[in-house]
Amino acid sequence: MRLLAIAGLVFVAACDQSGSETAPAGSGFDFYVLALSWSPSYCEAEGERANKQQCGGERQYGFVVHGLWPQFEKGYPQFCIEDPQKVEVRIEDGFLDIMPSRALIRHQWKKHGTCAGLSQTHYFDTIRTAHGRVNLPVIMPQDGKYRTVSPDEIEEAFLESNPKLDKKHFAVTCDRRRLREVRICMTADLEYRSCPEITRRSCKRPSIVIPPSRGS
Repeated sequence: MRLLAIAGLVFVAACDQSGSETAPAGSGFDFYVLALSWSPSYCEAEGERANKQQCGGERQYGFVVHGLWPQFEKGYPQFCIEDPQKVEVRIEDGFLDIMPSRALIRHQWKKHGTCAGLSQTHYFDTIRTAHGRVNLPVIMPQDGKYRTVSPDEIEEAFLESNPKLDKKHFAVTCDRRRLREVRICMTADLEYRSCPEITRRSCKRPSIVIPPSRGS
């Protein structure tokens, strides 16, 4: 474990978690985007409309999985099965640690999972494997205060934590003031890959804030 001090905020870079675990390769698309949402930003931006399961409890979430999205080089497929199988309760129960909303899990399967060329079980297994291959820097403000950083500093924290990751493989996104997501591009075999259409949408603001979790 390494400590990275950036703009007065300590980033904890975890040890390399990459391993030999494999997941079935999907088909019918060009690559995946693993979208990692900064949960406190979502909760703050959505306010009363935010999902209560994710934002109303005592657990202080940081990065959570928004989804694993099949992509074309330009554009993306969505809602590829008209009447998809409902997500099994056992799958929902097993994913609340990284996708803390049953509504989110169900929506991601309907909109994106049905386009991956995989069974429901294999799609969610792939999400788990993709998430496990990324070392997430711990950037939660520990004093309950907002921290101001540049998007480049968030980017650097991910590069430090993931030696195989390159700037051309991912994008840091923001709204008008907050960190929102880190979107990482992966092949169907879950190797990092370049994705110009995704990286060109990176946050262009000179500085953004990292909101703390509620109750921190």
